[in-house]
Amino acid sequence: MSAQARFIVKNAVRMVTLLFAVSVISFTLANLAPIDPVSAYAGSENHLSQEQLDAIAAHWGFDQPPVTRYFNWIGGVLTGDWGVSVMYQRPVLDVIAERALTSLALMGTAWVLSGVLGFALGVLCGMRQGTWTDRLVKGFCLVLSAAPTFWLALLALVFFSVQLGWFPMGLAAPSGVVASEVTLLDRLWHLFLPALVLSVTGIANITLQTREKTIEARESDYALFARARGESAGQFARRHALRNIALPAVTLQFASISELFGGSVLAEQVFSYPGLGNAAVQSALNGDIPLLLGVALVSALFVFFGNLIANVLYGVVDPRIRQGSEAVDG
Repeated sequence: MSAQARFIVKNAVRMVTLLFAVSVISFTLANLAPIDPVSAYAGSENHLSQEQLDAIAAHWGFDQPPVTRYFNWIGGVLTGDWGVSVMYQRPVLDVIAERALTSLALMGTAWVLSGVLGFALGVLCGMRQGTWTDRLVKGFCLVLSAAPTFWLALLALVFFSVQLGWFPMGLAAPSGVVASEVTLLDRLWHLFLPALVLSVTGIANITLQTREKTIEARESDYALFARARGESAGQFARRHALRNIALPAVTLQFASISELFGGSVLAEQVFSYPGLGNAAVQSALNGDIPLLLGVALVSALFVFFGNLIANVLYGVVDPRIRQGSEAVDG
């Protein structure tokens, strides 16, 4: 078997194992939750009789044993039927597909911002170690890395939206406007502030990590040789340092995908942004188990493929990792 085939088979087995574990754990936790899905479906002002509640439970399959419900659900997932959302009365896949577009726009923008700004600031601080620029950015990043995303989102909403009025209070588009009349500028205007808040913690981590790697590169033997040849700090960074710094930056950037999704749940909740994170919270609060389980599976796939892309890029950035992996598999 070739190295490429072994790589595909190995990661396929990992993906199946991950999805199975996530499905079992998510289904178990959803059924152990204190929220009764039938009562949540009936609403807070429940005037239904017990017979009507039993009919609702039978309609959604909540009257069956948990093991039976799990196998019915997982069987439907394998055949493309992820169930119907209790809240939206629509197929789960349709709801997830609709919400995934807005979430991907939010997380993708935040991911790019955190990676580009974090790497640039890290290299700048590392090349200017000990200066006021280095101390200022380092201190700012240390404060941001300890700040909860939920708290930062509330501060940004109060300051930039309520007091200054620069950005809307929330949502992904202006309220009361037909979807066909919403412009790209409107969507970007609603997207910018949540994406900026979501990128903050990633910027801090990548900046601090890249700063340390840049300092290590500046103090290395090849840096001493470059200075002896008369290369400036900028030439050394472009010709030698960036390639060695890129690998740990790529590692940290893709490793932050799971944190990014977790942060998006809080950011979307604060800004009422209609993405997967907001759908996960609402489905959990309203006992919408089919939608909650669907979001859990999609989230696991999202994180898995992010890590998989990172593993592929490692070999592109540093061929020694690819050669070492092939030697171990062989």
